[in-house]
Amino acid sequence: MNNSSVLVVIPARYGSTRLEGKPLSLIGGKPMIELVYRQAMKMETATEVVVATDDEKVIEAVLAFGGQAEMTSPDHQSGTDRVAEVARRRQADLVVNMQGDEPFIDPGAVDLAVRRLLEHGKVKMSTLCVPVTHEEACDPNTTLVVRDLEEMALYFSKASIPNDREGPPGGKSHLKHLGLYVFRKEFLLEYATMAPTPLEKREKLEQLRVLETGERILVVMTDKDSIGVDSPADLERANLIAKEDH
Repeated sequence: MNNSSVLVVIPARYGSTRLEGKPLSLIGGKPMIELVYRQAMKMETATEVVVATDDEKVIEAVLAFGGQAEMTSPDHQSGTDRVAEVARRRQADLVVNMQGDEPFIDPGAVDLAVRRLLEHGKVKMSTLCVPVTHEEACDPNTTLVVRDLEEMALYFSKASIPNDREGPPGGKSHLKHLGLYVFRKEFLLEYATMAPTPLEKREKLEQLRVLETGERILVVMTDKDSIGVDSPADLERANLIAKEDH
């Protein structure tokens, strides 16, 4: 680790068009934000974990289970902007943006993304990917990523990339992007000042801003998949998973 400090920030916006009060939605009887926070606390590399929110109800819920939370501006356009606001006020070498709607994110996979970024001194950002099935690769809600031979991102899209002309999507050739980012702090603060780029706006994927401005993203493979909770159906599925785990 080279004594690097790693700040984990969990953006948790209260309002959601598909799932109102999403951070406080109950999964296995606990608020979703608590499950995410406890996963972050299991990381070996994390030196501090903070929830970044825009609502006092989330602050109160986090404090109730013993977590740390901080109020951020209600005007942020993305979770990454919210993470940057918190990071700007703290000392850290690396900043992890751990999505507030990923209650089952694997702590070991996040640690791997942190460690691999530390090994690549000239790369400013890392993320995770996992192989996907044919069904997932064809799902328009799945974000796919294509990597080069050095495991750097070539492109992200909700289209089925790469186009396999000799067979169906799925298997080792198709990789699902997991919404987890590790930034060098200086780059995160720089990124937050950049204007959205053309492909980012077209695909509605903020990570494309990094590629369009000429920076690289290390995409680390894991076999630990995760699910995002963004709708009532996702919440129902998450509760079934939580029940199975117990």
